[in-house]
Amino acid sequence: MNPDIKTALARRQFLQYGGYGFGSLALQNLLRGEELTNPSGLPYSSPKAKSVIFLFMRGGLSHMESFDPKPALTKYEGKTIEETPHADVLNPEKFKDLRVVVVNDANGKQRTKIYPLQVGSKRYGQSGARISDWFPHIGSCADDISIIRSMWTTDNNHGAQVQFFSGRHMLDPRVPTIGAWIHYGLGSLNDDLPQFIMMGPRYFDKRDGHYLGPAHDAVALKVDPNNPLDFAKPEGNVTAAEQRLGFGLSNQLNRLTAEKFPHDPVLEARIKSYELAYRMQSAVPEIIDFKGESESTKKLYGLDQKETKPFGEQLLAARRFVEKGTRFIQIMHGTGAAGAWDQHSKMKEKHAVNAMQVDRPVAGLIKDLKQRGLLDETIVVFATEFGRTPGSQGSDGRDHHPFGFSVWMAGGGIKGGVVHGATDELGFHATEHPHYVTDVHATIMKQLGLDARKLEVPGQKRIDMDFGEPIEQIIA
Repeated sequence: MNPDIKTALARRQFLQYGGYGFGSLALQNLLRGEELTNPSGLPYSSPKAKSVIFLFMRGGLSHMESFDPKPALTKYEGKTIEETPHADVLNPEKFKDLRVVVVNDANGKQRTKIYPLQVGSKRYGQSGARISDWFPHIGSCADDISIIRSMWTTDNNHGAQVQFFSGRHMLDPRVPTIGAWIHYGLGSLNDDLPQFIMMGPRYFDKRDGHYLGPAHDAVALKVDPNNPLDFAKPEGNVTAAEQRLGFGLSNQLNRLTAEKFPHDPVLEARIKSYELAYRMQSAVPEIIDFKGESESTKKLYGLDQKETKPFGEQLLAARRFVEKGTRFIQIMHGTGAAGAWDQHSKMKEKHAVNAMQVDRPVAGLIKDLKQRGLLDETIVVFATEFGRTPGSQGSDGRDHHPFGFSVWMAGGGIKGGVVHGATDELGFHATEHPHYVTDVHATIMKQLGLDARKLEVPGQKRIDMDFGEPIEQIIA
């Protein structure tokens, strides 16, 4: 065997098996494929934001019982859609620009009866935005957020979770997610921390980088100072001194190999990733240790109540990470394969419980970022994969509904106190300023100083819907 090849293989084997913990895991991911990096590593335009905290309600939060209340549902209770003045919402020709596919029942006709609104609502703030009584704390932040009531997507099953982050249907070939693109397109804000973090339950596609490479996958993290990362601790009885010795030796071997292979375009990136993994072992636990936080701050996030504490801890950790320079934090709420918000039955009971778990912590995040001067440079997104049907499923639930639903955004140059777009009186279709899910991506990228159309990779074809268009009406 060629001596140079033997040296390269020896280096690779050492890196794979000599990492003493998370460093080994990180490098094994990197060594599975070549790492792609944006040549400049800098924004393409002047950014208004530095970081993103993306909150995702898995399962399908009802837009009508959250941020787009529809009193007409109670008015038409018990009627079929055909028996209301809105029978035309079942005509796919009228909404073909939204790629609507009307799902009919076994009789070939939509006969689901209208299910009444399950909770009251009120207007909040100077904007007068109407928000469900299940979200009073978020309502108190109404003048800091932009509600987009005209989202749509094409997947009517929970693979729409994949579609919301990637822009592609789950049955299409996998492509990078919004977090991966931002990780790819921007330089690091802190060389001691991961720049793309994921917390909470995740099913379906658990990767992000795809053709960008595993280096752009999210780092999964738990809010546990004793074990925040899988394999974050050294394997076996390895002392700190022994670990430093091992890393020093690997670094020497890397540098020797770099001399032998000066044209290896990814070697330096691998070395940096290995060093980052080592630094993360101490930096990450420090950030998720809340001992230094005041009791008033912990209470703001709901850490004093068992119902709100789990999600509140994740959001407090998110604030601490962006404060220290992490770019993109993706937090999922809702256990189970479909997600906790998937209420086909007992919707009133279960949505109320879910809302209680997230309402106070999310409002606490907005208020905490604002009082620390971080909201101006941090984009907060509150989203879900689709809404729920205006009609009932069974007796006390709603089905999946991709044709019109709501998300909201705040911070990072996003206007506060704005309600943009609309659905019809039944909440069936996005009728004013409809936005496909990648419009949210494009808005985020613009605020971070990125142009999605300049983030191209040779040999990879992107379709127009992948890019989206910034939602200019909500940008300050």
